[in-house]
Amino acid sequence: MSAGGADRPSPSAPATRIQAVTRVLILDAALDVFSRHGFRGSTVDEIAARAGMSKANLLYYYRRKQDLYEAVLERTLREWLQPLEALDADGDPVEELRRYIEAKLVLSAERPEASRLFVNEILAGAPVILPTLQTSLRSLVAEKAAIIGAWMSEGRLTPVDPIHLIFAIWATTQHYADFAVQIRAVLGTDAERPGFHEDASRAVLSIILQGVTPR
Repeated sequence: MSAGGADRPSPSAPATRIQAVTRVLILDAALDVFSRHGFRGSTVDEIAARAGMSKANLLYYYRRKQDLYEAVLERTLREWLQPLEALDADGDPVEELRRYIEAKLVLSAERPEASRLFVNEILAGAPVILPTLQTSLRSLVAEKAAIIGAWMSEGRLTPVDPIHLIFAIWATTQHYADFAVQIRAVLGTDAERPGFHEDASRAVLSIILQGVTPR
């Protein structure tokens, strides 16, 4: 996935500190707007206002709304895949899965808008990131499923389908971001109390890890 040369300032040279900070500011604002309104419902004017800059200044960095949307998705996918990439074949299986699940739950709690943006893209048929899903993501999942499968073959985890285990972790951890409205409707003010996400994390870890820890 590529932003199509969207970064106007010196694309072949390292960004200055100010440029780097400005890009983060723009992408954060774009994430907020795109996650709430989708690509079609969002405007460059609204994103610029959210970033606290003029539309002209924003367009200096990203020429088109499409370029900006692609850049936000690229960053989101990188952030969400880093914990899976870190799964270490030489580590303790249960602790590696614990670390992965905890990292996903932290992302879900701290950046729910990133998960919602990703879900909206998927529900739309993944028009921007489908090539990445079919190549980089497919390879990564195959690589990490092979590691999990080897742990199971060695008797270090309870045998289950490794790919569906990864899918289950994705679904469970991102549920707290994607279905936050439903969770609040069911739990009321309890969903807003301090410690809610920590309690949810302990419950999810217990449910998943007890299912794969050998007895």
